[in-house]
Amino acid sequence: MNFNEFELHEDVLNAVDSMNYQQATPIQEQAIPHIISGKDLLACAQTGTGKTAAYLIPILDKVAHEANEHTGALILVPTRELAVQIDQQIQGLGYFVGATSIAVYGGNKGPEWDQQKKALTQGADIIIATPGRLIAHLQLGYVHFRDLRHLVLDEADRMLDMGFLGDIMKIMSYLPTERQTLMFSATMPSKIGELAKRILKDPEEIRLAVSRPADRIDQQFYLARDEQKLPLLMHLLKGVENISMVLFTSRKSNVEPVVRALRKLGLGAHGISSDSEQGEREIVLRDFKNRQFPILVATDVLSRGIDIDNLSHVVNYDVPRDPEDYVHRIGRTARAESKGTAMTFINEQDQKYVLKIERLFEKELEKKSVTAELGLGEAPVFEPQRFRSGVRNGNNRNKKKKDGHGAPTARKPHRDARPRDTSAAASVTATPVEGVAPSAEADRKPKRRNKRRRPKKDQPQTVNPTEAQAS
Repeated sequence: MNFNEFELHEDVLNAVDSMNYQQATPIQEQAIPHIISGKDLLACAQTGTGKTAAYLIPILDKVAHEANEHTGALILVPTRELAVQIDQQIQGLGYFVGATSIAVYGGNKGPEWDQQKKALTQGADIIIATPGRLIAHLQLGYVHFRDLRHLVLDEADRMLDMGFLGDIMKIMSYLPTERQTLMFSATMPSKIGELAKRILKDPEEIRLAVSRPADRIDQQFYLARDEQKLPLLMHLLKGVENISMVLFTSRKSNVEPVVRALRKLGLGAHGISSDSEQGEREIVLRDFKNRQFPILVATDVLSRGIDIDNLSHVVNYDVPRDPEDYVHRIGRTARAESKGTAMTFINEQDQKYVLKIERLFEKELEKKSVTAELGLGEAPVFEPQRFRSGVRNGNNRNKKKKDGHGAPTARKPHRDARPRDTSAAASVTATPVEGVAPSAEADRKPKRRNKRRRPKKDQPQTVNPTEAQAS
């Protein structure tokens, strides 16, 4: 579907043409008519499908032609990087329609705060904000959203994962009840549906299936313990030329060690995480996009929504918890009919997440075990069922102890036979209180199961020393 077929103003169509948008993507084709009609919307589509333009284009069409003295649209996002990126897209599109915007996020210095305050008080047409920083401004009393007509929650599932639900609901209390609300999410867990019921009014719903990765992507899965991952990575990258790679890790503590190891191989690498200063993060991202260095090591701060494409390699140092995140990460490579490589390291704890990816792809994935051949030691065996069976066995043992059926376990006599420090046990189990005689049972350490039982009525109760003195 061509953008000319939508009921958009001429200046917005010129803006779309300047961005070289040709055909509307499926999410744009379905979402734009609903947004233009003023309906609330709940849309689920994986990142990278054009969700941002799906709401920016119709909102710009409305905001630019509405008589607003103050802010007309608010877009809430989970990360600073996504806020900056959306602001840049609005600047590109807004040039033709005369719309103003600003990104409001934390991690910056005094001048940026003053600039944000000025935009919030004077009323930029569109505000893109992370929840925490916006609340900081709202609490100071100078922000007014009385003219606001459009609210967008982008990457809503990620915001809930990051614990922003309370912040989102608090922000809602500052907004007019009569408004258009749009929720965009890459996944649709139950908590998204619950939030939609609270903030959306008779919404339209769009759910697009997650697309499969391109066949041109060489997906490689390696079994490796945490201490084996770095030397394995060094081996796999030897001899690779013309590399452009993003390495994702779920731990901030991994970023610097990986960067140092890559530099020892003579590879230019830089890292960013939530601990990095905002200015530093922006410079690193800009230089990487401009091919100033070949390898970017990043935490989940770049897992979604950030516009980095045309990579030769993507490395998942840890398996993503959501299979949709895996699809989006590796989809950054093998663009424009080129080929790409996606490498994923699997330790013992991440094996259950591989099962989710296999269920999404409806096939079993090959897992390679090469660490022993490289002299790095044996790789972990792929046994994801071991963790679940361990839980079941543990529950069975507990049930056996509770109901008292069957012979006692081998560990019970061993635990009872341990020497005890009766004085220490008494100090832990009963605090001496004036006028209250300690129980004889307090002289020996009680069994673990008795801790969950209520004390019998004829046993003396432990008294708070402060209460005893007060009485």
